[in-house]
Amino acid sequence: MVFYFTSNVVQPPVTLFMGLDKYENEDLIKWGWPEDVWFHVDKVSSAHVYLRLAAGQTLDDIPSAVLEDACQLVKANSINGNKMNNIDIVYTMWDNLKKTPAMEVGQVAFHRDKEVRKFRVEKRINDIVNRLNKTKVEASVDFRAEREKRDALERADKKQAARDVREKEKEDQKRRQEEAELRSYNSLMKSENMKSNYDDGNDSDDFM
Repeated sequence: MVFYFTSNVVQPPVTLFMGLDKYENEDLIKWGWPEDVWFHVDKVSSAHVYLRLAAGQTLDDIPSAVLEDACQLVKANSINGNKMNNIDIVYTMWDNLKKTPAMEVGQVAFHRDKEVRKFRVEKRINDIVNRLNKTKVEASVDFRAEREKRDALERADKKQAARDVREKEKEDQKRRQEEAELRSYNSLMKSENMKSNYDDGNDSDDFM
C-alpha cells in the first residue's frame, strides 16, 4: 500500500508519496525512478517520502514551497521527529541511495554524500500537514511493473530520438550535396568559363 498526497502550492500540483511500512520502503528503494527525490528525517527513524520530478529536472528545480511540504510530511510521519523542533530533513535523488545486504529492512546509505542536501524544519506546521492529509489516497502498486513500464517508454523515446537524428543527418547530407552541385553548375556558367561555337576564321567549312 502506498499513500499519495497532493501538494497544490504550485500549478500544476505535484504528488508526494510514501510506503505503508519499512517493507514497502524496501520496494520503493529497489524500484524507484531516476526522477524520484527521497526525503527522510536526519539521524532519526521516519517515513521515506518521495517526490517525483519531471524528466530532466534536478534538486535545484524543486520550488521552496514544495520542499517545505515534503519536509513537513516527513516530520509528521516520524514518531520521534514529530516531537522535535529544529531538525534536519535530508533529501537526495533516488539513484544516490545505497543498499547493501547487511543493512536492515528500510535502511539506506548514500553513494555520494556531497549530493545529499538538508532542509531545516524549526517546528511542525499543522496547516501544511492537515492540508496534505486531506488529499491522502491509498493505492496498491506493483512497483516493479511501474518501473518496467517507465523504462520501456524511455527506451522507445530514445529509439525515436535516434531515428530523428539519422533522418536529420540524411536531410543535411542531401542538402549539402545539392548545394555542392549548384555551386558546380554556377561555376560552369561563369562567362570566363564559357566557350562560343562561333568561329570567324577562314579555315572553317561552310555548309549551305
